[in-house]
Amino acid sequence: MVNRKRIIVLCTALVLPLTFPVVAPDGSLGGVALAAEEEKKEKKYANAKTRQRESVGAKCGKALESIMVSLEEERWAESLQALNDVEASTKTCKSDYEKTQIWKFAGYVYFSLDDFPNAIKAYRKVVEGVGTPPEVRLDTRYTLAQLYASEEDYRNAAVQLEAWLEEATIIGADQRYFLAQIYYQLERKNDALKMVEAAISDVESRGILPKERFWGLQRVLYYEKNNYPKVIQILEKMVKHYPKWSYWKQLGGLYGEREREMDRLVATELVYLNGELQKESEVMSLAYMYLGAEAPYRAAKIIDKGMGDGIVKRSAKNLEILGTAWYQARELDNAVSALEGASKKSDTGNLQARLAGIYLDQGRDKEAYKAARNAAKKGGVKRPDSNYLVMGNALVNLNCFKDAIVAFKNALKRAKDKKSEKYPRQWIKFSQSEGGRLQKLRDVGLDIRECGKP
Repeated sequence: MVNRKRIIVLCTALVLPLTFPVVAPDGSLGGVALAAEEEKKEKKYANAKTRQRESVGAKCGKALESIMVSLEEERWAESLQALNDVEASTKTCKSDYEKTQIWKFAGYVYFSLDDFPNAIKAYRKVVEGVGTPPEVRLDTRYTLAQLYASEEDYRNAAVQLEAWLEEATIIGADQRYFLAQIYYQLERKNDALKMVEAAISDVESRGILPKERFWGLQRVLYYEKNNYPKVIQILEKMVKHYPKWSYWKQLGGLYGEREREMDRLVATELVYLNGELQKESEVMSLAYMYLGAEAPYRAAKIIDKGMGDGIVKRSAKNLEILGTAWYQARELDNAVSALEGASKKSDTGNLQARLAGIYLDQGRDKEAYKAARNAAKKGGVKRPDSNYLVMGNALVNLNCFKDAIVAFKNALKRAKDKKSEKYPRQWIKFSQSEGGRLQKLRDVGLDIRECGKP
């Protein structure tokens, strides 16, 4: 028995492959049947009303038997020609039942040649034939549904499969899932959801784990309804029973949608630890999560490793975030290194201003003064008043009180409100007082350090 598959990919926010298998029909005189139903057939028709058994006459049987030889040897063209000759004859296969056998064989040949349109025509004759036994018609409907689906004729596929469902005694989860796929293609989303959930309920009621694709289609349908809590429930099952990193990524994203930030961080970290975050945006997103969780050291380590691995670019923005993370983690040397690299790539003086503040914290007053001065010259500083305040503090530490007063006055001039004016005013008073005091000491001969401005 030959197995054929056509893959249809749904272009949705969550990518889900849908597979329509086309099962090769049986080429024997016994009829067209699905392999999955063969063992159940006796039970399926056990209560059927007794009817006279149809049979193939000797002349027709002999003709079909010769055709069977060419079929077994896969001489398709020869088989098809022979079938056409038999069908054209008014003496060989005359009864309605015998004609059904010809159409079945013809459908099988066309199927084997991948000529699905003609296979469909042949099988439609079987379904519509007066002499077709009910069980053959039923199984042929299912084959037709598969062929129509493979040809993307979902409307006719639905017609045949719905008719099959009405007549069938035994309906499995796979058949319900198949119809759910077809409904999805027809934009009958509610019907698709009902059918796939019936398939899932069927197997779960028997203590069987639903197939991955069942949950996959159910997930897509709920996602398109914006029912994120339900999608999360399904994904939590999928990562448990069919663990894939793509499911963990989706789960992390949906946790974020529901503002379950810690769950989002844990899910994303799990993917990261297994080396499955290969995009800059993914790595930086995880770093931001750790910054938001007040774990700056972990954020800095992730960005630093990403840069080392070549995933995260050493751009001004990324280096600034790295420097910020190191600074918040009180790793000042690392923060300086990152921000220095960022400042070289930046068009504004804002990063120089930030560096000036860190240099001041480290007691590197000359470097703090130079960085603040460069920031003021370059421009584009977000808080110019703060930059001049840092500059003034560095100058005070260097005993350059006159220059410090100038810097503090610049800070006062650029202050946005009274609160921002408070510190420059205090520092101006201090610089005037301390500068005057030290000068008096120098005047009486004490060795007081002069201004050490670079």
